[in-house]
Amino acid sequence: MTPEQRALRARIGAHISWARTSDRTARTAKARQKFHDRFEREVDPEGVLDPRERAIRADHARKAYFSRLAMRSAAARRVRNNS
Repeated sequence: MTPEQRALRARIGAHISWARTSDRTARTAKARQKFHDRFEREVDPEGVLDPRERAIRADHARKAYFSRLAMRSAAARRVRNNS
């Protein structure tokens, strides 16, 4: 199978899987929690902060992460559009 055929086969499987999923939120809850935990560990690796302060800092770390992604995406679009 070519890489393109494998990708198409995987895409079809993903669509079938999501079509059979009744609770999308529950299906992705564990991954979302792990993603959130990543930022809490980043801002408080020793676990010494007050939970409220840790949550505030983790929220800022998450916003910075997505802002960096947006900045990189914009830069890539500029490069692509100037070519």
